[in-house]
Amino acid sequence: MDLEGRRYRAAREPGQKLVVDAGFTCPHGRCTFCDNAAFHPSYSVPSKSITQQIDEGIAFHAARGRTQGPYLAYFQSFSNTFASLDRLKAVYGEALAHPAVEGLVIGTRPDCVNAEKLDYIASLGCVRMEYGIESCRDETLRRVHRGHDFACTERALRETAARGIPVGGHWILGLPGETRETLLEDVAHINALPLDTVKFHQLQILKGTPMAAEFAERPGDFVRWSLPEYIDLLAGLIERLRPDIAVGRLAASVPPRYLAVPGWGVKATALSALLEARLRERDTWQGRYIT
Repeated sequence: MDLEGRRYRAAREPGQKLVVDAGFTCPHGRCTFCDNAAFHPSYSVPSKSITQQIDEGIAFHAARGRTQGPYLAYFQSFSNTFASLDRLKAVYGEALAHPAVEGLVIGTRPDCVNAEKLDYIASLGCVRMEYGIESCRDETLRRVHRGHDFACTERALRETAARGIPVGGHWILGLPGETRETLLEDVAHINALPLDTVKFHQLQILKGTPMAAEFAERPGDFVRWSLPEYIDLLAGLIERLRPDIAVGRLAASVPPRYLAVPGWGVKATALSALLEARLRERDTWQGRYIT
């Protein structure tokens, strides 16, 4: 089952994403693993208007040789539906009013949407939603202070997809108490969600977070994979992943200065070739074990 020369279905972005920070927060403070400062470019700060961030984002990518549109305003930081409907209309409206922007990508949490907000987002017709799933296990969600259970995730994603909004999910691999075996089991829960895309994130332990303190006290609660072990884990997940779900990311990356535990020293973009090679070595493919 070779997918256009590949062994897994890689997501193809419909445009260049421009990260914008609208100054939203989260309803329960921060999860134990989180430091939003590690995940967005320097131009994207809430003290600037949405329009200014988009302009600077275009220049940011142009300076790196990425000048192809269309552009998508990517509301990434924190929970970008955690506000009143009027506030969402103002923020999203300003982004869509920019002549270079053709759509939105909205990152948020499952407990920060309701019917009214989803109806409005669906009416825009040019939006993709990305939800932080993080874990399929309630005990893990409690441990990282997520503030909702997996049933909340299921409801939010189903209500979003029912309105015709494309849905993506972010899944962290390696949260405390979870193992290769539990993650392989949990692919069944991911497959049962109405997902168009999934993004894998290896757990990165960031300086100054509660999780960094937890790791220092109880390192045995965490599985830390070498790069070959992580590629093998991805291969196992891919084999069990529903074939129509596109993989939007294989791993996360943050600047090394934020890391309490050093990373692999390999760019996330280089992992695709490593995974493809491993899948071919194993003569396996996405959805191989779907029955």
